[in-house]
Amino acid sequence: MLKMEKRPSPSALMSWMSPVLAVLLTVVFGVIVFFALGKNPVAGLSVFFIEPIKDLRGWSEVGVKVAPLLLIAVGLAICFRANVFNIGAEGQLVIGAIAGGAVGLYFDHGEGGGAMMIALMLLAGMAGGMAWAAITAFLRDRFNANEILVSLMLVYVAQLLLSLMVNGPLRDPEGFNFPQSRMLSEGFLLPNILQGTRLHFGFVLALIASALGWLFLSRSFAGYRLQVGGMAPAAARYAGFSSRKSLWTSMLVCGALAGIAGVSEVIGPIGQLTPSVSPGYGFAAIIVAFVGRLHPVGVVFSSFIMALFYIGGELSQTRLGMPSAITGVFQGILLFSLLACDVLIHYKLSWRKS
Repeated sequence: MLKMEKRPSPSALMSWMSPVLAVLLTVVFGVIVFFALGKNPVAGLSVFFIEPIKDLRGWSEVGVKVAPLLLIAVGLAICFRANVFNIGAEGQLVIGAIAGGAVGLYFDHGEGGGAMMIALMLLAGMAGGMAWAAITAFLRDRFNANEILVSLMLVYVAQLLLSLMVNGPLRDPEGFNFPQSRMLSEGFLLPNILQGTRLHFGFVLALIASALGWLFLSRSFAGYRLQVGGMAPAAARYAGFSSRKSLWTSMLVCGALAGIAGVSEVIGPIGQLTPSVSPGYGFAAIIVAFVGRLHPVGVVFSSFIMALFYIGGELSQTRLGMPSAITGVFQGILLFSLLACDVLIHYKLSWRKS
């Protein structure tokens, strides 16, 4: 019979193979889901994994989804490496979108804009995300509050604040009372990097963030100090490192990247502030970070998989009549598959005669 045996030491091979196995298991369970819903599993898997990347336009749409997921996942990877469990990146994204969008709407009078104005909006979004993340960092630092609960509750505060803004001060006066801001002028929007597609400069920013995140964590003393300060506070104190500094650095970096992701959506594919700036990128990026093994480069590939789930979920609704929750179902399957496969890092299956 099959039994689980504890390994003498964690398996480095399984640490990297676990996400691959988790994706394969997600495909297998996806087939079961399609069967259970009375849909053709071949057509279902094709819509999720083939249709989104069959042409240049499809690849560009995947890139549009990858941009915010990758930006946030890099920040979360830094947080989790520092043993800071920031679950509120969605709220930091929303506040970044409000801050950057408000700056753009204030200066947009139908003309002007350009690189300097776009940079100003990105900086405003970054500042908004950092400020929102700083609330969680302060409450944990000063009162030892649980950052998981605080950051998560702040997500709902941020969403309500967004609803207040688009129904009040930032609402389009000519928008027939719809809860949305006016559209930003072309000079205030991120430039597209592929002509004829929606793929915008935010994708480049995400790749730059991934590279800088890798350099910070793997090739800098500051990154080493941050990880030691978070994972081994006693050792950090002995070495003169500050776990408090690890908390603030990781939270502010994550908030900044989430804020950039938020404002990039406003001045990118959306072009205005709406109550649904994000379809849950901040929460999905948590899965992206763990599937990518909390590695700033690994999350590039996991964000691509998650982007496929978003595009595939949208296509399956129109082509197969699937419910809108199908995207969340696949995200949940991937998460639980990863948790199951991670057991094999510390344990191995062996056959024993009963």
